[in-house]
Amino acid sequence: MRRCLVSLLAALAISTQAASAANLPRLVSMNVCADQLLLTLADPEQILGLSKFSRNGWSGDVSGYPMLSGGAEDVLLIRPDIVVVSAFDKRSTRELLKAKGLRLAELAVPRNLAEARRQIRETGDLTGHPERAATEIARLDAALARARKAVSERHFRVLPLSRRGWVAGSDSFVGSLLAETGLRSAAGDLGFDFGGFASLEAIVQLRPDYLVVAQAGSYARDDGQAFLLHPALERFYPPAKRIVIPERLTECGGVMLAEALDVLAAEVQRIGK
Repeated sequence: MRRCLVSLLAALAISTQAASAANLPRLVSMNVCADQLLLTLADPEQILGLSKFSRNGWSGDVSGYPMLSGGAEDVLLIRPDIVVVSAFDKRSTRELLKAKGLRLAELAVPRNLAEARRQIRETGDLTGHPERAATEIARLDAALARARKAVSERHFRVLPLSRRGWVAGSDSFVGSLLAETGLRSAAGDLGFDFGGFASLEAIVQLRPDYLVVAQAGSYARDDGQAFLLHPALERFYPPAKRIVIPERLTECGGVMLAEALDVLAAEVQRIGK
């Protein structure tokens, strides 16, 4: 009798789990930022397709997931419960999917850490896994505390610089991220709020303590990256004067930010030795 009761309880538990899984939404992603969120917060079997950019290395191992074309046709064939998009995805595609009765979850691009936390929480609710979102937010907050500790004894004035001399301003996400850690951005001294392009001469004259860049090394794939390797810039800002945070960690905000903050903390400790 006892053995039968144990078997019955086990079967009931399996049945309950299966029913719970069956109630979870099936999702597809239309952009790399949504890819990152779904891969972290959803069950693998919930994800019916990832964006056409998912193979660019920004989202980790995606080999087991279908890759979408970016158009509406394959999404309509799959018929997911939710299509995760952003305002940067093609408007005509979004409108067609809506017209065909699909539910779209449109995620904004976070402008600061508070909005990043909110988006993680919203996506956790969307996927049916709010507890995972809470874990990610706690991980982000812990990484922020570590970064603040690393920066606290160093009053660095930095300049976030990327392709062709683009400087992220104080109102940009990168600018907000740096400010949260206690680093002071020199972008405001150039008159940039959201951001703008700065000349080599302006950067050299500004004399920030360090540059914040998205890549290290001496190889440029194109003219945009070549700006960062100009001899005049390298003379004043060799590798020892550059804080490197890979672009894939900060471009979207969200679930990659904890890693970005840990990289920042490690870089600050490296250059501060």
